[in-house]
Amino acid sequence: MFKKAALATAFGTVSLAVAAPVLADDYVVDTEGQHAFIQFKINHLGFSYILGTFEEFDGRFHYDPEDLEASSVEMEVQVDSLNTNNAERDKHFLSGDFLEADEYPTATFVSTGFTPNGEDEGVLTGDLTLHGETHEIEMPVTLMGEGEDPWGGYRAGFEGSTTLTLADFGIDMSDFPEAMHELELYVTFEGVRQ
Repeated sequence: MFKKAALATAFGTVSLAVAAPVLADDYVVDTEGQHAFIQFKINHLGFSYILGTFEEFDGRFHYDPEDLEASSVEMEVQVDSLNTNNAERDKHFLSGDFLEADEYPTATFVSTGFTPNGEDEGVLTGDLTLHGETHEIEMPVTLMGEGEDPWGGYRAGFEGSTTLTLADFGIDMSDFPEAMHELELYVTFEGVRQ
């Protein structure tokens, strides 16, 4: 399966340890209310797909509709929170054969730029670190909506997806069918404005 690495990504992912002052356009990803998901899909031997999710992650983003190019995202994922609804398979994915979660317990994404390309859409560029390797990725993203929520807060929500080549992150898939050499990463989240 997807040797030593599988998503994190994804998109991505957040180092909440970045100590910058929180502004009116800064949001914290709502993981407490479970309004955020990092999921993946990988082909299984050309017969079907394996779907999975990472259940523990943190993130924050900067979003100002008046200055979209200044948008940014940071995320951090706990790799051992991987769940594919099969405990033995999860254990294998987290082992030295694939993700090596003991050695590489987190995956991070730090954006480096955002290019708007239409109403409520754009391409997020950033550095994804997975399985100890860092590579720049691009992820098309869409604003799902923004506004006041029923609890007195203000929220904005986004979704995005991209395809990762596992060999880029040190994952040797040469013993597996070519269809398994790539992984589709999907991310959707709501953030609460601070």
